[in-house]
Amino acid sequence: MTQKSAIPTIVDVRTNDEYLQAHVKDAINIPLDQVCQRLPEFRRMSLPIVVYCRTGNRSEIAVRLLKQNGIENAINGGSMDEIENKFL
Repeated sequence: MTQKSAIPTIVDVRTNDEYLQAHVKDAINIPLDQVCQRLPEFRRMSLPIVVYCRTGNRSEIAVRLLKQNGIENAINGGSMDEIENKFL
């Protein structure tokens, strides 16, 4: 199975202002500073959960937080350009 064959939940961990400027179609905006507070929401999402940001740094932090809290099927999608090429 290739990465493109699964339909992931896409989460944008940039700020709300960044999200409003541009985002991946159908992405859910959960800023990095809200990830831990919104873990119940992540647990209800379809898997895999692919997280992205501007450069891939915040999304890597978000993936680590999710995995530390038992959400193992979280993937760092990197930047918006990378996620569109890899997963959509």
